[in-house]
Amino acid sequence: MASTIDSKLIVRAFLQEVRSGRNPKKAAEYMAETVLAHQMNAENPQTIHRTPQNYAEHIEEFLGLYGRFEFEITELIAENDKVYARWKQTGRHLMEFDGFQPTHLPLVEIASAVYRVENGKIVEYWIEIDRKGVEEQLKRNVEIFKK
Repeated sequence: MASTIDSKLIVRAFLQEVRSGRNPKKAAEYMAETVLAHQMNAENPQTIHRTPQNYAEHIEEFLGLYGRFEFEITELIAENDKVYARWKQTGRHLMEFDGFQPTHLPLVEIASAVYRVENGKIVEYWIEIDRKGVEEQLKRNVEIFKK
């Protein structure tokens, strides 16, 4: 089991380097070969297997959607091998997203995840994203864009 301090340092570095979009290709430095990613959507929770490579591709998709976004860790709490993180991501709506055409207007995503660290690598996480908040922004941005 990883120590609380080690787990927190690993997750902080992962968020700052990889999830922030700065260096997605460094995912293998922080992630195990296969990571269980629990996507905690109330209407359709699912678990997928992530590899460092497909996680990096996932972040590249964010860069296409949001452009070079700002990424701020707003909370980071650790206990034993688990680390809770909450962040705010601010970018621009640059590509079609959930049926909404790009508006190039600001788009903010608030999300949180609990990461489990084992042997110095992230092996599992549970993520929740304020999808309703993103949807409301997209609707508002489309209305602004039409004017």
